[in-house]
Amino acid sequence: MAPLPEVVFSRPYRANGELSNLKRVLESDHMHGDGPLTASATARLQKIIGAQRVFVTSSCTHALEMASLLLGIEQGDEVIMPSFTFPSAATAVALRGARCVFVDIDSVTGNIDAAAVEAAITPRTRAISVMHYGGVAADMTALLAISKQHSIPLIEDNAHGLGGTWNGRQLGTLGEFGTQSFHDTKNVQCGEGGALVINNERYVERAEIIREKGTDRTRFLRGQTDKYTWTDIGSSYLPSEFNAAVLDAQLAAFDTIQKLRHDIWNSYATELADWAAVREITLMRVPEGREHTAHLFYLLLPSHEEQRAFIEYARARGIATPFHYLPLDSSPAGLRYGRTPQQCTVTANFSSRLVRLPLWAGLPTDQLNHVLKSVQAWRA
Repeated sequence: MAPLPEVVFSRPYRANGELSNLKRVLESDHMHGDGPLTASATARLQKIIGAQRVFVTSSCTHALEMASLLLGIEQGDEVIMPSFTFPSAATAVALRGARCVFVDIDSVTGNIDAAAVEAAITPRTRAISVMHYGGVAADMTALLAISKQHSIPLIEDNAHGLGGTWNGRQLGTLGEFGTQSFHDTKNVQCGEGGALVINNERYVERAEIIREKGTDRTRFLRGQTDKYTWTDIGSSYLPSEFNAAVLDAQLAAFDTIQKLRHDIWNSYATELADWAAVREITLMRVPEGREHTAHLFYLLLPSHEEQRAFIEYARARGIATPFHYLPLDSSPAGLRYGRTPQQCTVTANFSSRLVRLPLWAGLPTDQLNHVLKSVQAWRA
């Protein structure tokens, strides 16, 4: 009997041009940040997003930290965010001495609940952090209205959403800031990397300084001053030219990567629809007016016990089907650095039932078919 295939959950895409770009860096005298390949990757990213000001960073976490610094978030402030998100959004706030305010999500997309956001606003609210889970836009109609009404800036954590849209507008360009991730689990990757998208020109000059260890070195390199010095707080948020070399090649292959991922996503959505309907299992859904990124595909099992059983069932068949975020409001750090105005019951339920199916550009057809057949055999 042939062994079952080992179907990994995620595998980084390898783009043409990566090795030649790396060779170019190794043969150059510029291996640190902001070299020619950083400039090329930045230009490609600006074109994909349709943004004028993009700063490539060493991670999405660092981009979120930069957003907190640029907004002047400090002790005594509060930032509202979903409990169902990656800890980076919370640590970027806690590092500033501010408090994370965790609110619930909607049960359809797993995104932050706009009504819960409005209910959590206090005089201490300094920002709203919104994640587009799975590359599906949050309810930006309501969230942008809340942001405008209360004059509270909105940060888009767009780690999953490069290329996604809401009513035809690119995710990451709707709030004051957008942040991107190029971790090797993302659609476009360079091992570790990120970007800060700035949608308000007044933050640009300070962003350059914060990103360059708090110095005005960028102005010096442009010939705008004859020397540079320490002028503000900041850190080393630049990626090396090696990371940029890989990122530049990946961004050049963006359309190819997205097509491959969407083909797999569509196979799951089509082939599993009838199976899910008769088993009280909910498949990932994309509301009207939102173009998703095929970053992930998830199932919502009927219960937490079914979630655990399904993961074990798939593992026995050589398939990785992990759960995802655990609620931040009940995490050890969440209890220490945050508060939760209303119990996040939807978050707890959503997290306890969710499993993700393998999805990566280049997933072999035989492995995809093995996943489909195995899933369809569950509870047959």
